[in-house]
Amino acid sequence: MGTMGTITRRAFLVASAAVGGAAIFGIYSIARPHANPLDDDLPNGAVSFNPWIKIDRETITLITPHADIGQGAAHMQALLMAEELDLDLDQFKTEAGVPAAAYYNGAFALEAAEMISATVPLPVTVLHAMLAPVLKLTGLQVTGGSTSTADSWVKLRTAAASARETLKLAAARVHGVDVTRLTTHKGAVVMPDGKRVRYQDLAVPAAGIRPVQTVTLRQPNEWRYIGRPTARIDMVAKCTGRQTYGIDATASGMVHATPVTNPRRGAMLSHDATEALAVPGVRDVVKITNGVAVVADTTWAAFKGARAMRFDWGPAPYPGEQADHWAQAEASFTKERFQANWRNDGDVEAMIKTSAVNVVYRAPYIAHQPLEPLSALALVTDAMIEVTAGNQIPTQVRQVLSTVTGTHTPDQVIFRNQQSGGSFGHRLEFDYLRQAVEVANQMRGTPVKLTYTREEDFAQDFPRHLAVARGSGAVANGQVTAISLDIAAAPVMASQMRRAGLPIPPGPDGQITAGAYNAPYGNVQHFRVRGYAVPNLAPTSSWRAVGASYGGFLIETLVDELIHAAGADPVAERLRMIDDPVAHAVLETCAKMASWNGPDRGNGRFGGVALVHSFGVPCAEIVEIEMTAGGLKLHNVWVVADPGTVVDPVNIENLIQGGVVWGLGHAMNSEITYRDGMAEQTNFHAAEGLRLHQCPEIHVRTLENNPSIRGMGEPPVPPAFPALGNAIFAATGKRLRETPFKKFVDFV
Repeated sequence: MGTMGTITRRAFLVASAAVGGAAIFGIYSIARPHANPLDDDLPNGAVSFNPWIKIDRETITLITPHADIGQGAAHMQALLMAEELDLDLDQFKTEAGVPAAAYYNGAFALEAAEMISATVPLPVTVLHAMLAPVLKLTGLQVTGGSTSTADSWVKLRTAAASARETLKLAAARVHGVDVTRLTTHKGAVVMPDGKRVRYQDLAVPAAGIRPVQTVTLRQPNEWRYIGRPTARIDMVAKCTGRQTYGIDATASGMVHATPVTNPRRGAMLSHDATEALAVPGVRDVVKITNGVAVVADTTWAAFKGARAMRFDWGPAPYPGEQADHWAQAEASFTKERFQANWRNDGDVEAMIKTSAVNVVYRAPYIAHQPLEPLSALALVTDAMIEVTAGNQIPTQVRQVLSTVTGTHTPDQVIFRNQQSGGSFGHRLEFDYLRQAVEVANQMRGTPVKLTYTREEDFAQDFPRHLAVARGSGAVANGQVTAISLDIAAAPVMASQMRRAGLPIPPGPDGQITAGAYNAPYGNVQHFRVRGYAVPNLAPTSSWRAVGASYGGFLIETLVDELIHAAGADPVAERLRMIDDPVAHAVLETCAKMASWNGPDRGNGRFGGVALVHSFGVPCAEIVEIEMTAGGLKLHNVWVVADPGTVVDPVNIENLIQGGVVWGLGHAMNSEITYRDGMAEQTNFHAAEGLRLHQCPEIHVRTLENNPSIRGMGEPPVPPAFPALGNAIFAATGKRLRETPFKKFVDFV
């Protein structure tokens, strides 16, 4: 891919911090495993081999600590353990487990190392070795960044293999048989004579044995589940309406509450609760940070009371009008706001003196808007804080909530993580949990079920960060010879980490240029991507695919413009530009699937292509549309991605299809804009998803050439934006450099 960037002082600090952190804690601390949280409350007759597997006389329980937010994480984790433990998928139950350092996410070390290597002249392998022990020592349990599979791949299979071999050893001792003569099959140890001994019947003898640590993992030719289609373990519950989510949590004697806080994110100057208190069922109106919560007998009474409230809100701590947000970003291409050369190959400056393209792109704020509203069930007593809800950083929940009351420590916070009906990054935040505890703290001993209205959800969302980009480049002899992309955006990680009470990573924010700087076009000799930080905008958070969600749109629209200026074919020229064989195979396969023979596909249909590398996965998409009398109609999308070894082909196909639908819907319809400091969009009607009648047929294929195991929750999203935009250009001759596209064209 060529040389990426030059070292900066802040980027150097990242590597230094990693090295220093490892040195301070020492080799022993790094090697020592975290305590097993299952040992804290293990009943008589039960055994826990490690933090993920618990067996008693009746039940096999698999702990799936990566939060399931609809992406199938619980199934994936259970499947990996069932593979090595020789279990059928109906022979166990799953639990999320308690928040614990033992469940830290080690996969973020590789993602961080790959990003840091763009600005620090050290190999990814070296940076990964530096960061991995530091990440372990933080003990941060987090689900995000499409890392759940990567984090679980070796860890959970090893845990299950350890349990399997320990159960065999227990059986060997009980029955006086050489352990090498024993096998396992469908939840039982099989004796030499064929007799089966259930794992549950070995729980007591296994409890007295130190778990076997040296294990051999099953080889691919021995796999029963990995790589094969399986029905998700939550399929029946979800299809029959029996699956429970965070919003379904209940407690005896609970009251209901809903928050109303300053839609400008400033202070509440005054409020009038007279009309709210007159609503039947409303019990009280209590103050919370920047607003109030209406407490009632039912959710609907609380909602009605909230609508009856009157407020005087303080001003926003950011520009009040959307035009000022754009102006702030457009004014940020300065030396003072420069963060880093994320890529700086060749001599771009010399090449673009006679630029073939010189354009500006804009990517708006976008809301998370998961279908399940934010909610939490909280109980505060003098002894503890108990909260039941869905969240993606459960260990940090305990830290954050212990600060709310001023009388509790993190050890006194009990958090029961639940499945979530969508998140897209929304449940990386903590405001809804804080507010539930704030109310419950004023009603100690009474359980409080706090639920957001949809309007409050939109008003208080921390949206995807806004970005403006300047793109230029050069072409010669039918080829792209230079690419230059400058991106100015709000530094999302600083905004998000500050609210979470976590240290802000030193160095430039890689989410400003993610999905753009690492485009696999190493055969373009002159290639530069620069990042600029825009201060004082609305607070933002990670949105599905984070910076790559717009970075892919920016780079792939610019590349398409340059290829058009060169008079080349969009697929053929991209294939020439690619120097990564994994990405090359992805795009080549996608073109073959779509029978690509140019943007004009005949019969009034046109195609657009995009290739984006995000979260370690190259993903190519070709979108086919048709011009009709009523507007543009989407017909087909062909998608190819390479995440390495595919754990579950059915789930990964669903993730890819869902990511395409998510990306297309937001590219067509969605943005958040501010007026008088408040988000103008208040519900789904103003930020539509892709309608059923608009959904194209989505054709999926996965390759397995990637040398590392990666996740697929986010990589299908970024290419959908530019592939659709490039198809629109092919069909109409109109180049769309800003989303949502509905502002410029009509869809049917």
